[in-house]
Amino acid sequence: MKIDTYTDEQRRTLLNLDQYYSAFKDAEIELRRLGNPLHWKTVNGKDYLYEIIDSRGNAKSRGARSPETERMHAEGHQARDRRNGAKEAIGEVGRMYRALRLGSISPEAAAILREADIRGMIGSAFIVVGTNAMPAYEIEAQARIGTGLDETQDFDMAWVGSLELLEAGKTQSPLWDILKAVDSTYTINQERSFQARNAKAYEIELLVAPSRVATLIAGDKPAPLPLPEQEWLLNGKFVDHVICARDGSPARIVAPDPRWFALHKLWLSDQEKRNRLKWP
Repeated sequence: MKIDTYTDEQRRTLLNLDQYYSAFKDAEIELRRLGNPLHWKTVNGKDYLYEIIDSRGNAKSRGARSPETERMHAEGHQARDRRNGAKEAIGEVGRMYRALRLGSISPEAAAILREADIRGMIGSAFIVVGTNAMPAYEIEAQARIGTGLDETQDFDMAWVGSLELLEAGKTQSPLWDILKAVDSTYTINQERSFQARNAKAYEIELLVAPSRVATLIAGDKPAPLPLPEQEWLLNGKFVDHVICARDGSPARIVAPDPRWFALHKLWLSDQEKRNRLKWP
């Protein structure tokens, strides 16, 4: 396998991407904390702060202009400006990322990872366990090593959620909420309950190690498939890197220790249950 060590330009691009993505995520989290967009409306010669509550433009008053409502308005607009500025910077570095042929994933996978990260669930509840992890391993190795190992039109994630996440009651259906937030067309494959598909037949599969089954939230979808070999992927030290999708959009990947990932794939390649097209 040919290994191409990263150039200084590729390293600079990845450093900039990491910085801009962090700024984008922080601003997006702040915007969601603040709630719906706010704007001023003059009624009978007096200014009132209104919150937009739906896509039709319906709004409710948050009160007359005052130091408090001015602070609320300023916070929202400042966070939106930071978010939009970071998105613009990411767009520029994304074009450079693609020009430099750095490892990428599908836009569908990136959208899922981005939403999960904003909700605080990447690394704490979910990790990437399939070949979509290769771009993160390349960054860890500082070299292009995944040529010919591009992901297929599916996306494998593993549930690693802890009892602390369950007790915190963050959400009753964490993965399903994420899927529906990024694409309302996702539905569960009735023949394979651990798999969801969107209208374009893009598939996401959720797996889980038997030791983590007890931390699953009842009723969430997809229903992950417990596999003993998934235990291997909980060992070692996870890698954590920001990458770009093929459309230039960013995503954060947290993936298993590459040594355990390699052993896992080597073992899988020798299993009769493995799809023969994936053996190599």
